Amino acid sequence: MTVTPIDLFASFLHLDEGGRVRASQPVFDPGRDGWQLMTFHVESDADLHADHWEVHSEADEVVSCLTGGIRLFFRPEQPGDEEEIRLGAGTAAIVPRGRWHRLALDGPGPSDIMSVTLPRGSRLEKRTGA
Repeated sequence: MTVTPIDLFASFLHLDEGGRVRASQPVFDPGRDGWQLMTFHVESDADLHADHWEVHSEADEVVSCLTGGIRLFFRPEQPGDEEEIRLGAGTAAIVPRGRWHRLALDGPGPSDIMSVTLPRGSRLEKRTGA
């Protein structure tokens, strides 16, 4: 088997239950089994779908900021304001399974982010009042 470099910004890595890791086209499939590692270069809130909430019903999600800065928002579980966490370069947060959240850029420059989750059962929902 020949080992070659993988462009993380042009591929998703799938970590299958049997221990196999493979790269594929960067398509998020909410019906897919196995863990998925995704890396993105983002230059605007639109690149982060900041106008949508997302939830992962089958697993926690690790959201990490590799460069730049991002803000991670949690939809209130009770009436009130969104919770916000700021992530700078080299930091991460664990989004609990079933917790609605969204991302936005923090600062004027671009950022690189990486996340790991089990895509099965994930959903997006348009943010009202965005």
